[in-house]
Amino acid sequence: MAAATIAVNHYHHCLLRFSSITTTPPLPPPIRRKTRLRFSLTDSSTSSSPPPRETSTSLPPTAESSVNLGLSLFSKGRVKEALVQFDTALTLNPNPMEAQAALYNKACCHAFRGEEEKAADSLRTVLREYNLKFGTILNDPDLASFRASSEFKKLQEEARLGGEDIGYSFRRDLKLISEVQAPFRGVRRFFYVAFTAAAGISTFFTIPRLFRAITGGDDAPDLLETTGNAAINIGGIIVLVTLFLWDNKKEEEQLAQITRDETLSRLPLRLSTNRVVELVQLRDTVRPVILAGKKEAVASAMRKCERFRNELLRRGVLIVPVIWDIEEKEPLPIIGKKKGFGIAQKTARPLPSTSDDFEKRTLSVTAKAKLKAEIRFKAEAVSPEEWKRWIKDQQKAEGVPPGEDVYIILRLDGRVRRSGKGMPDWSQIVKEIPEMDTLLSKLER
Repeated sequence: MAAATIAVNHYHHCLLRFSSITTTPPLPPPIRRKTRLRFSLTDSSTSSSPPPRETSTSLPPTAESSVNLGLSLFSKGRVKEALVQFDTALTLNPNPMEAQAALYNKACCHAFRGEEEKAADSLRTVLREYNLKFGTILNDPDLASFRASSEFKKLQEEARLGGEDIGYSFRRDLKLISEVQAPFRGVRRFFYVAFTAAAGISTFFTIPRLFRAITGGDDAPDLLETTGNAAINIGGIIVLVTLFLWDNKKEEEQLAQITRDETLSRLPLRLSTNRVVELVQLRDTVRPVILAGKKEAVASAMRKCERFRNELLRRGVLIVPVIWDIEEKEPLPIIGKKKGFGIAQKTARPLPSTSDDFEKRTLSVTAKAKLKAEIRFKAEAVSPEEWKRWIKDQQKAEGVPPGEDVYIILRLDGRVRRSGKGMPDWSQIVKEIPEMDTLLSKLER
């Protein structure tokens, strides 16, 4: 089988792998590697692109060579020239995999340049036409500044609702998770529709009888009985339709919460050993407690929790402070045209690879034991703009004005346990949360 691979060095984590075969396989999402590779074709008979040769100025450019050159330029910081190469690749009759690579990496270039609208347009195209997984956008460190923008929020909302402009793949994934969490929703809807149809048929035959009862006559049915039957049928239809619409509303709320949970699981943390991990990698290991507020309020809460340090550690609590900036109402531009809250932060650039193969390795007993050894009482929020955007979305969902001091306690499985205004009462948390080795904690995993 012929294989062609687009990759990027450790400065750029946007890599798309594809293979050319006689049938058209589903498009895989971009993955990351730390070393830059060239296209390599072992069999050119099934490839839509010519076999690779040594780079020569006399050879005409192809889509794959343009994409590879664009990745090389991006890794050297020549983003504008890289963008030209990705645009060129799209004009050279690319196959689906090459087009997916060009569009996705084009979006990364626009995000780097602070052009959020253009980045969103490229991502819409690749989501709709080339089956890109939305999780790839959530994972990519090169899109960190884009994820902190309002354009990403709009893109994520469009993907959650689905549509011709963006495709339905992300919504299908969310609905699968929703069905697992609410397995009887489909059964309820079936009975809503069935009983509504039965009540409608009964009403269809009852209405003529009601007219006959009103007009009177020798063979007219009893007016009181017929009126009661019609009222029951109509009332049943109203109640069942209301329940159906209510169930749909609850499903949309659940999908929105799942979307926020998925975004939360991809937020990066820096442990005390300076290792950067995503929250999803800490599942079943710790209970993160997010403290978001003004610097004075968060510092005060951190001092108070020291009294309960040992008790909180036995319960797997990991403190994650997130500071609201004073100038947050009017975000200031950050170096490199990346917009965010307040002044530039010392974000890790680039973040270490957190691809699926790494997540599988962390599931092993050895890796988990090592990870536990690195976890201490406190972790630093990497890419704070992303954290703040997620917290504000959570505040809006809970009816709390964005920007207020809040705390959010997560479960061992990564979902939100509870949240509240202000800073937490640590003594209450100690009473509420069971220790890690208890049965309740094992059931929470």
